[in-house]
Amino acid sequence: MLGQTISKVSEVSPVSKVSKVKTLGIGAAVLVACGVTGGYLYLRGVFSDFSPLASAKIVPDEALVTGVVSTDGKAWSKLQQFGTSEAHKIINDSLTNLHKQLFAENTKIDYAKDIQPWLGSVMFALLPSNNTQEIATSEKPNYLVIIGIKDKISAISFATKLKKSSDGEKQEIQYKGIKIWECGSKDKNTYITLLNDRLVIAPEKKSLEAAIDTFKGEPSFADKVGAKLMLEKGIDLSNEIAEIYVPESKNVITELLDQNASISQLTPTSVKQLKNMKSVIVGVGIDNLGIRMKAIGEVQQKPIKPVEFNPTPGKMVSKFPLNTVALVSGYGISQGWKEAVTQAKKNPQFNSQVNGIRNYLKENVNLDLDKDILPWMDREFAVGAFPASEGVLAPMGFSAALVVKTSDRKAAETALKKLDNIAQTNSINIDRRQIEGKAITEWSNDQGVLLGHGWLDKESMFVAVGRPIVEAMASSSKTLEKNQAFQTVTSSLPKPNTGSFYVDMDTVMSVFNSNFLLNLQLPLSSDTCAMLNSIRGIGVTANKVNPSTNQMEIVFALKPKEQQSVASGK
Repeated sequence: MLGQTISKVSEVSPVSKVSKVKTLGIGAAVLVACGVTGGYLYLRGVFSDFSPLASAKIVPDEALVTGVVSTDGKAWSKLQQFGTSEAHKIINDSLTNLHKQLFAENTKIDYAKDIQPWLGSVMFALLPSNNTQEIATSEKPNYLVIIGIKDKISAISFATKLKKSSDGEKQEIQYKGIKIWECGSKDKNTYITLLNDRLVIAPEKKSLEAAIDTFKGEPSFADKVGAKLMLEKGIDLSNEIAEIYVPESKNVITELLDQNASISQLTPTSVKQLKNMKSVIVGVGIDNLGIRMKAIGEVQQKPIKPVEFNPTPGKMVSKFPLNTVALVSGYGISQGWKEAVTQAKKNPQFNSQVNGIRNYLKENVNLDLDKDILPWMDREFAVGAFPASEGVLAPMGFSAALVVKTSDRKAAETALKKLDNIAQTNSINIDRRQIEGKAITEWSNDQGVLLGHGWLDKESMFVAVGRPIVEAMASSSKTLEKNQAFQTVTSSLPKPNTGSFYVDMDTVMSVFNSNFLLNLQLPLSSDTCAMLNSIRGIGVTANKVNPSTNQMEIVFALKPKEQQSVASGK
């Protein structure tokens, strides 16, 4: 057989041999071309995976929080149509400071020229604080920045420039066969390494070494329970610019308690409730109104006795006048109190506070909080705020009113009558009058009407502070639901919901900026005023998706760019 084969080969003509050589040459050229093209495309990042899950595989599993920031210029450009010039300046200054934190101040890096051309994705990760004495006394946060590279040639050029532009000492360190570049000065260094198609940056060498360990096979953030699904699914939000992932909320709360004195002062019950959160995911997007945020949280364990969350019917908006500048609504004050009492039994400090409220009412107004007041507050409720130019609260600039819907009007009337009698024995005048057919009871003294209460319908009781607000609440004129600002801010928020919040920031800041007393009692920095003055309104809703999942949505309706702020602040 072998001989026959050799014989046949020897019989092939010279022309055929030349043809085969040419064919082999063409094939080799094609292979070389494909290899060169493939190499070029690889260097240009065509085959790179820039998904959050891919980046999270480099983040050590001890990371508390990770997040991604969009590199889509079109998504960010939508933000340019909003905000005042003062707000834009503050944002630009903040971005400059962020640049200085990521890269040592003495590095001459230009984002548009040196970073943007090769930027494919950005993920940040917050790591637990180091326990060494040297790091413990430092104010530097412990983090990683993982940047996906869509153009390796430009990225290598950037890394080279970063090393050359640093005025301080430059070192090249080897860790497990991978180079780490140390740039900056002795007091403020930046550590950089290249892991395939990811550039990893950290202010601490140990953090970068941990990322290299993860890259080589140690457990990653993506391996955490629930993290993979969270990273893949994300959150449903249009024109998204950022997402934050917290698959193990308990660890984050523990870290915050250890590092933040103000948080550590929370009651044990509050801490327990926070630690009961299993995971949280937050998304941020930009739409036609402004900035929209959505958060979904899952609790650690289902309660033994499921808590009933009733959606608010949303009828309270029609009970408040057109000039309402803030409104908080919910359902079941009595239910909330019962839950608080249950929690108080497990916490002596909180239990003492609860009993203090009970005893005060019992001793001063002879009312049993658990029997006389809270049981009939069992349905929808809302608290509203209004500008006040006259009345007892005029110096403060704002007044308020409460509306509670009840299933037991008789019990409510009994409690109100007791309060009227007690007020009368304390030199408060009790007057009754009719406003548009509604029977209103007013408390007054030498300064005028302190408050008034009455019934808006068979089930809805209201209490308002100051004569102007009492009259506005009892009037049948236009209500908040007809307010254009309210409609603009809240129309896109989920309905029904278990609670909501609304504030007309434009009007609130106008009152604040012109009220000397408010400025004294609540001093705000010029930057804070500038940012608040760029907001038209804020809307928030909360929902209970199921017994173990909560959802919150927030919209910051921003002023158009051409519209100037009410005041530039102090």
